[in-house]
Amino acid sequence: MFEYAPAPESRDVVDIKPSYRLFIGGEWVDSRGEERHKTVNPATEEALAEIAWATEEDVDRAVGAARQAFGAWSRTPGSERAKYLFRIARIIQERSRELAVLESLDNGKPIRESRDVDLPLVAAHFFYHAGWADKLGYAGYGPDPRPLGVAGQVIPWNFPLLMLAWKIAPALACGNTVVLKPAETTPLTALLFAEICRQADLPPGVVNIVTGAGETGAALVGHPGVDKVAFTGSTEVGRLIARSVAGSGKKVTLELGGKAANIVFDDAALDQAVEGVVNGIFFNQGHVCCAGSRLLVQESIADDLLDALKRRLATLRLGDPLDKNTDIGAINSAAQLARIRRLSDLGEAEGAERWSPVCPLPERGFWFPPTIFTGVAQSHRIAREEVFGPVLSVLTFRTPAEAVEKANNTPFGLSAGVWTEKGSRILWMADRLRAGVVWANTFNRFDPASPFGGYKESGYGREGGRHGLEAYLDV
Repeated sequence: MFEYAPAPESRDVVDIKPSYRLFIGGEWVDSRGEERHKTVNPATEEALAEIAWATEEDVDRAVGAARQAFGAWSRTPGSERAKYLFRIARIIQERSRELAVLESLDNGKPIRESRDVDLPLVAAHFFYHAGWADKLGYAGYGPDPRPLGVAGQVIPWNFPLLMLAWKIAPALACGNTVVLKPAETTPLTALLFAEICRQADLPPGVVNIVTGAGETGAALVGHPGVDKVAFTGSTEVGRLIARSVAGSGKKVTLELGGKAANIVFDDAALDQAVEGVVNGIFFNQGHVCCAGSRLLVQESIADDLLDALKRRLATLRLGDPLDKNTDIGAINSAAQLARIRRLSDLGEAEGAERWSPVCPLPERGFWFPPTIFTGVAQSHRIAREEVFGPVLSVLTFRTPAEAVEKANNTPFGLSAGVWTEKGSRILWMADRLRAGVVWANTFNRFDPASPFGGYKESGYGREGGRHGLEAYLDV
């Protein structure tokens, strides 16, 4: 067996400051409070920087700055707004290596994912929405759609920069201004994006970034000066947000949890399906809301597929996220690692059989090996609850109707995958699966021109594509 030589990406391309302030009105300003927290590298537990946490008064200042900037920005012709978005997209491309390294340091994901998946999509979202900025009258929402005002946006830690792009790009294209709160464990790329906004000469106050935890997010969501709330995160927090804005007149989009079914039929190309299953659940350590965390495989090929899947997992490399050979990086935080361990232990306690490849774990940092559970019943918690980690539950089915019934037997409805050579079966399944996105013979495939969102407890509203513009327009 040949061993890969280490191929580490250099940290020298990133200049991490010892401490960061808030970005309000185009300037770096001190928080009115005294609270500071360190963001850490989950692969080493090394403290990276000290982050100021915004108070309710700071949030009020940020919303005030966004409100003040809204008048001029909303009156700026779409062709001019597009120039700013194009400029931001080009700067992101120019600084993509720096952004990718910073994302992997702060988040724990492998550099090849942040470099080859996240950053190209981030730039693509700004390019795509720049193209819409002067064409909103042709989007299908009337001849002269109006922006809403100030958008309060709260993003998660699993795709910090990509979720920022999903939120900020359409908001600015439609003429809104933004106050964004990144996740408390992964604020660094959002703060670097603030520098990019200044580099692009974006007018002060159009984008404001306040850092903090749940209290900061709650202050932003509940602020009376916010006209639109956009949230990506857990279903539990999504419920709280829905309650807090009920009756306020604010427009809301929620992209929440998932428990996606990846369905493999007996006529599927086996090796292709195995790659799709691996990508569906082990990409980004399973920290993906639309992860294919439930594998539904037709009984007649279950043993063959599992054998092939286990062989493939044995080749995955877990370790340093900055090593270009790494397939599986670090779990984002100690709290998330504890949740993954707890639910995995419950899976064993409830009778499922647990398997992981031989996988030495680093001594420091937050790590969990790729894990498969077989003998899983629909009633098991690992089949019902979102683990949000590299844990796959395997169930079997005999008929397409049974596959649909099992796939839909969940409170979530964000995504699904179908693997078969029959086009008619793909269409039949897609028509019956209660999921916002159904992938056919692929998984985790994204494009800024394609809308994304869920049903049921996976939220409501769409992001991306022409449909995603509606959330930021007064229609």
